[in-house]
Amino acid sequence: MTKEFKRDDLLFSLCGLNCSLCPMYVRKLCTGCIKDSICYEICNIVPCSLEHGVIDYCFECEEYPCSKYDEVDQHDSLMTHINQLTDMEKAKNMGIEKYNMLQHQKVDILNIFLENYNPGNNKEVFYCTAVNLLPLDDLIDLTDNLDNLTDNMSLEEKYTYIKNKLFDCAKNNRIKIELRKGKYNNERISFD
Repeated sequence: MTKEFKRDDLLFSLCGLNCSLCPMYVRKLCTGCIKDSICYEICNIVPCSLEHGVIDYCFECEEYPCSKYDEVDQHDSLMTHINQLTDMEKAKNMGIEKYNMLQHQKVDILNIFLENYNPGNNKEVFYCTAVNLLPLDDLIDLTDNLDNLTDNMSLEEKYTYIKNKLFDCAKNNRIKIELRKGKYNNERISFD
């Protein structure tokens, strides 16, 4: 009988991605790492988890980090992988409950952007990428008094204001808000 992989934690993936900040998840087009989902079909780590006793996070495996993580953070898929290894280490060191508490805060901030400052036209991808990459403290500072600062602006003006603030934050932290598509090419999706 074949074992099936099922995720209970839809905030943080087996491999260290912040699934709750993925555009597919936000658009309710992905059910997480469960059988027949998009991510499950393309993932080479799920079968490994099944072989190692259905572990919840790769950092629980005695072989972690293994060769599957060689250059894993050098390209992106549906979402950014830039912090994948760093986030995995954070979750391992602070514990998954504390890490997920931080993720809930990022999800709340993402929802503020999407519900109040999103003019459409695939801006979800930009917001997901920015919230995923930027430090939580900076995002919290940005959202404080945001409604008061943007009160008399149109939706497009609000988006431009937030976008500029997010890029300023990224510049101050030496972070590029972009998606790097493809393992073997240099194509980038830049949002500036």
